[in-house]
Parts: sequence; structure tokens; C-alpha cells
Amino acid sequence: MRVDAVKAFGPGAHGLSPWRTVVLLVGLGFVLTSCVGGSVSTLISPPTTNPSFSLTIQHSPVGPILATGDGATLYDFVPDTPTHSACVNVGCVYQWPPLLASDASQVGPGVTRSFVGTLKRPDGSIQLTYNGHPLYLYIRDAKAGEVMGQAVDQNGGLWYVLSPSGKEIHTPFSVSG
Repeated sequence: MRVDAVKAFGPGAHGLSPWRTVVLLVGLGFVLTSCVGGSVSTLISPPTTNPSFSLTIQHSPVGPILATGDGATLYDFVPDTPTHSACVNVGCVYQWPPLLASDASQVGPGVTRSFVGTLKRPDGSIQLTYNGHPLYLYIRDAKAGEVMGQAVDQNGGLWYVLSPSGKEIHTPFSVSG
């Protein structure tokens, strides 16, 4: 017996009018969106950047967060320790590249210089840390100011943005360009 997919699942299926089907689908979208949690914001304008800074502060829906001078959001990986990066396999490093130290790391306004440190990674590179948190970028943050990796559970742990005080921010949110 052949079942026509349009009749089984399309508008008018199960006695629903096309209008009711649209309303039902839109309502379902709202329900699913609310289940995900967190706020979603869109960049109105790109953040002010200063590439001479290794670390600076950018604005987000939950307040100021740590970023690079180029406007790339920085993340902390919960399984890390102040002296050890747990993101060392190829897949993790591809998605969450470590912020490597340059010769002279400069900090912007709002960044506490005494919180800036480094750790040596297994490959010998030197990674920047902030208040004991090794710092990472996220491959899905394609534009300055984007925040797509907040509260993501990936590669064996959670990823969070950091406040200027060096504390993890656990509130789920995203900012897209």
C-alpha cells in the first residue's frame, strides 16, 4: 500500500486546514526555541577592535566578556587546569584553537594584567591564560563579536566565556553576525 507523503504530512493532513497547520508549526518552533534556553542576539554593528591588544573586553548580552583585540570571543574549557590544557586532540584543537602567546602580549582597558599568564602545551607552543583559565577561540565564531560557543558541551566538557574578573559566565546566550 502506497502512502502519499503530501497527504499524510502536508497541509490539510489529519483534518487540519493549511492555516492551522502553519499556526501549529510556528507554535512548535517557539516551543522548541524556548526549550533550548538562553538568549540569541544579532550584532547591530561590529565591536570596536584594536589588533594591537592580545586581550580586551567586548560587550555581550550578559555584560563584558574577554576577547582578542580583533574582536574574537575567548572561551574557557571546564576540564582544563591552570597548568594543563585538556583540549589536545586534533578534533578539539581544530574546533577550539588555543590562543597562543605572542612575544609581547598587550592588554586593553578593563583587562587585569596580573591575571594574564601562559602554559606550555604538549606540542611545545605557549598558550595564554587568564586568571588560571587557558584561553581558546571557536571556529564557528566567524565575525568579530560573534559568540556561538557559549555553554556548548563538546569534547568532554563545557565551554564558557569569561568575565573581566576571570570568572566563567554560565548563562547560555549567543550572538550571531
